[in-house]
Amino acid sequence: MPFIEHVSDSDVERLALERLVPALLAHGFCYVDGLLGELAGDAVLDQVKEMHRSGALQDGRLAGSVPGIRRRSIRGDKIAWVSGSERGCEAISFLLNLIDKLISVCASRLGSKVIRERSKAMVACYPGNGAGYVKHVDNPNSDGRCITCIYYLNKNWNSKEHGGVLRIFPEGKSYVADIKPLFDRLLFFWSDRRNPHEVQPSYSTRYAITVWYFDSEERAEAKRRFKDLTASSRQGSSTS
Repeated sequence: MPFIEHVSDSDVERLALERLVPALLAHGFCYVDGLLGELAGDAVLDQVKEMHRSGALQDGRLAGSVPGIRRRSIRGDKIAWVSGSERGCEAISFLLNLIDKLISVCASRLGSKVIRERSKAMVACYPGNGAGYVKHVDNPNSDGRCITCIYYLNKNWNSKEHGGVLRIFPEGKSYVADIKPLFDRLLFFWSDRRNPHEVQPSYSTRYAITVWYFDSEERAEAKRRFKDLTASSRQGSSTS
């Protein structure tokens, strides 16, 4: 796409090796500002705003339901899942390809993790009515998710006025990390129990795009568990 600013492979490698790998290993999270630049960041934002305007974003789902608890009291975002190949997602596709390159450089340097695949991208909007997402862990039960990557799209964001901070509670640490959802900022953190986190109430429209990268071995084991559980429940149904 002609409006996308060029990012060289050497820039990607330097960013991955000098910033991301050391920070993930030492602290469990890292963020990078000015990832795409104004022009390309605006292109991504325009496509996300068009998805919101057209009604493509739907209420975010919960992994399980608790009687008497309203969904919006737990998470209040609206989301859509995209691969980047959809019409109108060209700039989003460029962003995803760049994140893929960063992770591919990091992958062999993050211990025993075998990272070969990721989720689709979750485009999310907190509509600015005080919606947030309570403290949770992305992958509490070894479902394969290894690294969470969130790209923020919010211009002129003032966290004192607008809220919407992502607060990380690093496991075993006496501090919290408050990440403002600023335009063209990319955040990385371990998806497991090392990083419980919350999205504090947002009082202005807040956009973000999230992808999860999988540890292939843990992901395969999670799929085996699900297959065995499904087969067991079917067998139980047939004998009852």
